[in-house]
Amino acid sequence: MKFVAVSSCPTGIAHTYMAAEALEQAAKAAGHECIVETQGSAGSNPLDPAVIAAADGVIYAADLEVQGKDRFAGKPSVDVGVKAAVHDPAKVIAQAVSAVEAQGSGASKVAEAAAPVATRHVGVGTRIRKYLMTGVSYMIPFVAGGGILIALGFLLGTAGWGKDGAIVVTKIIGGTADNPSVAAYAAAHGIDLSNGASIALTTFAQHFGWFSAQSWAVALFYVGGAAFGFLVPALSGYIAFAIADRPGIVPGFVGGTIAAAVGAGFLGGIVTGFLAGFLALWIVRWKVPKGVRGVMPVVVIPLLATLITGVLAVIVIGPPMKAVNDGMKAWLTGMSGTSAVFLGIIVGLMMCFDLGGPLNKVAYTFATAGLANAVLSTDRPAVIMGAVMAAGMVPPLAAALATVVRPKLFSESERESGKSAWLLGLSFISEGAIPFAAGDPIRMIPSFMVGGAVTGGLAMAFNTGVLAPHGGFWVTPLVNQPFLFLLAIAAGMVVSAALVIVAKSIRRNPDEEAVEGIESVSALTGSR
Repeated sequence: MKFVAVSSCPTGIAHTYMAAEALEQAAKAAGHECIVETQGSAGSNPLDPAVIAAADGVIYAADLEVQGKDRFAGKPSVDVGVKAAVHDPAKVIAQAVSAVEAQGSGASKVAEAAAPVATRHVGVGTRIRKYLMTGVSYMIPFVAGGGILIALGFLLGTAGWGKDGAIVVTKIIGGTADNPSVAAYAAAHGIDLSNGASIALTTFAQHFGWFSAQSWAVALFYVGGAAFGFLVPALSGYIAFAIADRPGIVPGFVGGTIAAAVGAGFLGGIVTGFLAGFLALWIVRWKVPKGVRGVMPVVVIPLLATLITGVLAVIVIGPPMKAVNDGMKAWLTGMSGTSAVFLGIIVGLMMCFDLGGPLNKVAYTFATAGLANAVLSTDRPAVIMGAVMAAGMVPPLAAALATVVRPKLFSESERESGKSAWLLGLSFISEGAIPFAAGDPIRMIPSFMVGGAVTGGLAMAFNTGVLAPHGGFWVTPLVNQPFLFLLAIAAGMVVSAALVIVAKSIRRNPDEEAVEGIESVSALTGSR
């Protein structure tokens, strides 16, 4: 049979592409063909209409709303979610085959029924999470681009002005001179900081030239700050988009912009996103005369939804959300010692419990949203991002290390997975440990969690902060304490790998012993 599939996960980074590869390989192993369209953070390459027409069935391995779902109308389909496709793709393919056979077995009869045969039950809580994670998935590129540019600006600022370079850059972009060192420097070089950021940036470029570290520090920070400015509006706008489609974008973005302006932060952006989305959806469903339908999407819906969302954001949502946001910032910034380490342990456990699942995403979203409150790379929100990233790297790295130290404890397929887990772990893709956790969750997951807790606690204790929300080892130069950051990761990796080896060595079942004996004999005889 021929199948087409769509895969997508909340962040659009790892599960999306792992599910696609797993489905393609499982279909091939079963004698079928499956072509997958990945709707990830890099966008999507839509399936060729001819490929869709020739398909016997459709597989939806998606945790977000599938874009262009109407293309598959009339095809028997299964809706399983992205994790099912990653963990047990063979079962998903079997379900798709059953769906096709149930409707007549073959492309000649698929048009007879439009309803999918196998569908997940999606509750209210799941839908709300889907809406929220859609907003987060669209927000992350703004955080990534802006955060990395700001961090690079800090690096060049430190090169140009020494240890206080980050502070100097921040004050210059702010157009203020309340810092004595900045004021003195600006006065000595004839730089006017009273006319705003754009004037200061232009003056700096003219004074130092575009090939100086100082000018590029200011430029990168300025552009990165502009990208960061879209963080809350994008979160709010795309939550509303997930609920109401295009009619939700305008009120969602306006509500998020107001939430950011009044100091309500990302929490206010979440509230305005849901408000704008459901409000726009409600207005879309109004029964109106035919003569009014043409102006509804371009005038009435954006006007009413934006007006109501904006007014409520200023009067009702803004004040309490600002109080909550200010309280959270004060709590995070004031954390030190034991309390900071404890928070690091908690987020480390969450990152390693379900490897890209709900708890992992909650910790990651908490850290990325906190970056909106980060000004310097040593601020507490940036430190939480450092702890989350470091802990999330531990499971695949620990699994890879364990397969190298004690290869006989693992099957041949696990040892092969261990080779790719090195790269996945270094790239902060926790899902690289899924093949190990899925095959032996009782022994593997607790081992991963302990190592993650060690790394998270150490990262917070070392005060390692990073403004980049992704990248793992490859963004180490952007970490304010790079060597301590790597030390925290190494410590958790070693602890986790040791626990994995110990757990795999005790109470082994007969099947594992038999597999090891067969592989040992095969190695001696040179056959498989």
